[in-house]
This record gives sequence, structure tokens and C-alpha cells, in this order.
Amino acid sequence: MNFLLKTRRESNHQGSPSSEELEEKIVQVRELLGSLTAEMPAFLSDATIRRFLRSRNWSTEQATKLLKETVRWRRQYRPESICWEGIAEKEYEGRRAYIADYLDANGRCVLVTKPTIKAKVSGKEQIKYFVYLLESLSMNSADEQEEHVTWLLDLRGWAISSTPLSTSRESMHIVQNYYPGMIAVAILSNTPRIFESFWKILKHFLEAKMNEKVKFVYTNNPESHKIVSEMFDMDRLETAFGGRNSITIDIDSYAERMRRSDLARGAQSMQMDINLVTGHH
Repeated sequence: MNFLLKTRRESNHQGSPSSEELEEKIVQVRELLGSLTAEMPAFLSDATIRRFLRSRNWSTEQATKLLKETVRWRRQYRPESICWEGIAEKEYEGRRAYIADYLDANGRCVLVTKPTIKAKVSGKEQIKYFVYLLESLSMNSADEQEEHVTWLLDLRGWAISSTPLSTSRESMHIVQNYYPGMIAVAILSNTPRIFESFWKILKHFLEAKMNEKVKFVYTNNPESHKIVSEMFDMDRLETAFGGRNSITIDIDSYAERMRRSDLARGAQSMQMDINLVTGHH
């Protein structure tokens, strides 16, 4: 596979509106959304609208269309109410995917996924946990911050059974359509040759902007090592990505961290309200 470590094109930032123009666009989107802004005020913040505008090249019509689609999805899926206690096999899934307890050199949150660890839950439950992580990350963003997540994927030993295409497609759809403008870079580490044919299929479902953010790195490649070492504190980065941290995740402290995150964004109280309405305990 070609070594894809191209820098992000500066063209993404060309043609950006001025502060005044951006404010006008946000007002226009709010007008187009109508009563939806009152239905989901926490989600439809200026920061969210700004992210959606950027993802659609500042088109108010396209951003509004995507926001309406996202509102419909959130109405049904209720991602804001998913909490750690509601995750199936959470102690096991927490080792397959987690939000790291360190930031990258640019101060971005780090999402780590290890799809080669065989899942114990259904594809539906895997997607639910993935959405839970994305929702937690979206709430961690400062009001002005965009593209604040670096996504690390450990693919050493990958096989087609590791990530079924249907699950991968749905994950990409959710990232691109319901959480656009969040991922700054996705680093695929140590992909085996067999991954090439899978990638050729999967990348057809990626938007051009997302495709540009995907980088392939190999821990035994000097150029990869140089770039990764510029992005991370190598003492904290996991050995799977070329770092020096060989300690596996402490699932108890991770669970406590996620519970605190749930509490901060009100997910636990929302889930309790839903349980009261539905009669579930």
C-alpha cells in the first residue's frame, strides 16, 4: 500500500467567511431550522452550526439539510442519553475502543480503536458504544474548537471478520453526517496487505475531506515514526502506534472517568427519565 502521509490541503481553509459573514450564516441557518432550534437548543448551538457549515463548504442550505437529518436521527437514537452503565459488555468493549487519557501535541482528544480484538457484542451494540464515544467527545469540545479529535486505529493482525463492511459503513456514515468537523486526522497503524482490498471498497463511502484525513503509518517505518513522534508524547502513546507506553488500559479508572463525563453532560439523568417513562429499571 502506498505510504499516505500527505498534509492536509490548505484549500480546506480557503474561502472561509469573515466573522461577520459567519454570524450572518449562523442566523440564516437558525431561521431555516425554525422551531427545531427550540426543540434541541443544547445540540443546535452556534458551535454545532459552525461545524456543519464548514463541513458543507459554508453553504447554509446544505448545512441546514444535514442538520435536519441529524435532528431526525438524534430524535430517534437519543445519543445524548447513552451512558456508560448502558453499554453492553462495557468492561470488554472499553478495551476495544476508548478515549485516551492524554492529548496529542495540538491539544486534541485522542480516540483509540482496536478492531482486531474480537467483539463480544452485536454490530448494533458496537455502533451504540461508538456513538457514545463520539457524543462524549463532542461535548468535550470547547465552544470555538473544531476538528478536535485524533483517531488512532490499531490494525495489526486485521482480518475481514475484524470489521464487517456493514458496521464500518454505518460508522463512517455517523461520523461524517452526524458528527462532521470533529475528526482532524485518522491514523491507521500497521495495516496488513489483506486490508488493501477492503480499503478500496470502504474509501468509496468516505467524503473527499474525510479521505484526506486518513493516514497510514507503520511502526517500523522511520518516516512514520518521525511524524508520529511530532504528534504525540511517545512516553504516553501506546506501543501499538510506535510509542513507549506498554501499560494496558486500567478499565476501572476509565469507567470512573466516563461516569464523570456522563454526569457532566447530563446523560445519566436523561437515561433515568427515559427509564421512568418506559418502565425500564
